Amino acid sequence: MTPLHIPRLKFVLSIALSLFAIPSLAAQSPDNPKPRIAEVLRREQYGEALEMLHAALRAAPNDAQLLTMQGVAFRGAGDKQSALGSFQRALKFDPDNVPSLQGAAQIEYDDGSAAGIPLLEHLLRLHPDDLTSHGMLAVLEYQQGQCAAAAPHFEKALPLFESRPPALHAYAACLMKQRQLDKAAEILERSVTVNPEDAQERRLLAAVQLMEQHPAEAIATLTPLLGAKADAQTLELASQAYEQSHQTDDAVAALRQAILLDPSNVNLYVDFAALSEKHQSAQVGINVVNDGINLEHRAAALYFARGMLYVQLTEYEKAQDDFDTAYKLDPLQSLTAAAQGLIAMQQNHLDKALAGVQEKLASRPNDPILLYTQADVIGQQDPVPGTPQFETAMASAKKAVALNPALGPAHMVLAKLYLAAERFPDAAAECRKALDKNPADQTALYYLIRALRKTDQKGEIPDLLKQLAQLRQQANNKKREENRFKLVEGEADSK
Repeated sequence: MTPLHIPRLKFVLSIALSLFAIPSLAAQSPDNPKPRIAEVLRREQYGEALEMLHAALRAAPNDAQLLTMQGVAFRGAGDKQSALGSFQRALKFDPDNVPSLQGAAQIEYDDGSAAGIPLLEHLLRLHPDDLTSHGMLAVLEYQQGQCAAAAPHFEKALPLFESRPPALHAYAACLMKQRQLDKAAEILERSVTVNPEDAQERRLLAAVQLMEQHPAEAIATLTPLLGAKADAQTLELASQAYEQSHQTDDAVAALRQAILLDPSNVNLYVDFAALSEKHQSAQVGINVVNDGINLEHRAAALYFARGMLYVQLTEYEKAQDDFDTAYKLDPLQSLTAAAQGLIAMQQNHLDKALAGVQEKLASRPNDPILLYTQADVIGQQDPVPGTPQFETAMASAKKAVALNPALGPAHMVLAKLYLAAERFPDAAAECRKALDKNPADQTALYYLIRALRKTDQKGEIPDLLKQLAQLRQQANNKKREENRFKLVEGEADSK
C-alpha cells in the first residue's frame, strides 16, 4: 500500500531525558558523568555530549542508560542510523528501556518502516494507554496494508487525529476494508467538518453513504459541490444518489451534465444505459450510447451496454451484433482467471508464455491446469482449424477436461476451439458444462448464444440474451460498488 502522507507524530524528547534528571550538587561526583551529559543534552549541545559519551562508554560499554543518551545525541546531531544502532544496543542490555524503545520506534516510524511495529507493540505492553504509540502503530500498520490490526489503534488514538484529515481518511479506508461502512462514514464526516472545503473528501463521504444506502445523506454531502461549478465526478455520484432517492429526473439531468463535461468518459454512458434500462427507456439510452460510440468507437463496454438495451427492445439480432463487436474489441474477456494472469504478465509475448508452459508440461504432462493454459494461450493466437497448432490446442483442452471435468475454464477453451472449427453442437455442449460449474460465467453464456445461432435451437436465444444482460448488469453494479470503494481508498497518494 502506498504510504499516506499523515502528519508526523513525535515522542517528546524530554521523556527520554527524564531518566537522566540531574541530581543535587551533593550527589554529583567525578565518577558519575551522566548528570553532566544530561545537562549538555538539555542544552542541545550534541557534539559535546557525544565526546563525553565516547569517553564514558569506554569505561562502561554495556551501560543501557549511556547508550540511550548516545542515541539521543546522535539523533539530535542528525545521524539517524547511528542513533538507531545505539538505541538497539541499549535494548539488548535493557529490553524494557522505554526511552530507547521510543527513540528506535520514532526513527523507524519516520522512515515508514515495518520494523517499528514490534517496538511500538512492546511500548504498548509497558504503557497500554499511550496515545502516541497507538497512533504511530496505526499508521505503520495501515501503510503495511494491515488494516484489521490498524483499526483498533486508530480508534484509541482518535484524539490525536481529530484535526488531521489525512489520518482520518486512512482510518476510514481501513474501516471500509473491514466493511464497517457506518463507522467509516462517521470518521469521514469528522474529516469533512475539519476541512469543509475539501471537495474530494466530500465525494469520498458521499460514496460511502451511497454504499450504506443513505442517498439523502449523500445528496446533502454533495450539495455544496453542485451548481455551475460541479465537475463530472461529482455529478456522477449525485446522479446515483438521486436515483437511489427515486428522483429520476434529477438523476438523468446530473448524468447528462456529467457527459457534457466529460464526453470521453465511457463509464458515464454505461451508467446512462443502466438508468435507461431500469426505467424501460431503452431507445433514449441507445441514443445517448450512440453519442458515446461516435466519440469512443473502440470502447467494448459501450457496445455491450447498447446490446443490453437492444435486448430490452427484443431486437436480438442487433444485440448479438453488438455483443460480437464488444468481443472483437476486447477478446481478453474470453480469458478465464488463470489465463488472464498469465497473459497479463506476458502481454505481446505469447510465444514466450507458451514456451514456459510447455517446458513445465514436459515434466508434468498430465497436469490439467497446464494443459488448459497451453490450449488457452494457443487459442489467443487464433490458430487456423486443421493446422498442427490448432490440433495441439484441441488435444490439450480435451485432455484437460478429461483429467478434471470440474475445470470450467478448460470447457470454455474447448468451446472456443469448437466454434472456430464450426462444430457448433459440440461448442454448445461445452458451454453448458462450463455454466454448470459457474452459472454467472458471462463468456460461457455468450459463446453458447453464438453456437446456438448456428443450430436448430435458436428458440433459446432470446431468454439467454436476457440472462446475459442481467449478468452484465449485476457485474456493472458490482464494479460500481468496487469503484466507490476505490474512490475512498485510492486517494491516499494525494493526501
